[in-house]
Amino acid sequence: MTIAPLRLALLVLLASLIGYVIFDHVTDQRDSARRERDSAMSERDGLREAARISGEMLAARDQVDQQHTKELNLANAQILALRRDVDDGRQRLLIRATCRPAAVATATGTASVADAGPAELAADARSDYFTLRGQLALSKQMILGLQDYIRQVIQRSPATAAPLNPTETKQ
Repeated sequence: MTIAPLRLALLVLLASLIGYVIFDHVTDQRDSARRERDSAMSERDGLREAARISGEMLAARDQVDQQHTKELNLANAQILALRRDVDDGRQRLLIRATCRPAAVATATGTASVADAGPAELAADARSDYFTLRGQLALSKQMILGLQDYIRQVIQRSPATAAPLNPTETKQ
């Protein structure tokens, strides 16, 4: 049995067509896989960059927090030392006030000013004074910390490496 040349040409043409279709399908799959790989690598790089930036921002936030916590602890220690000094009598809490001079009648009938010491906080007002000083120190450090956080962490653009310490900035 011999195959006619026309049939042979058709079989070769059909085999070539099937081979071409298979080759085209394989190259399309390869190109699709490369695009997916490139997309995944790009996404991976973006996630790594976001993680790096987040890490830097967390480190900057922690530095700001540590600095202001240290300053707050120092202020609280100073307030406590002042409280101890006042309680022990080494220092006095003086208030800026004016007192009306009391007119005291003497034996001769003339008025004189009573010689009194400087105005001072009452004993029950002292604890309120120290509480207010502590709250003031806390509020001050919270405000300064938030301002530094905004300046050093939030407003810093990720593309530029801004210094974390405000004393390192160029003026």
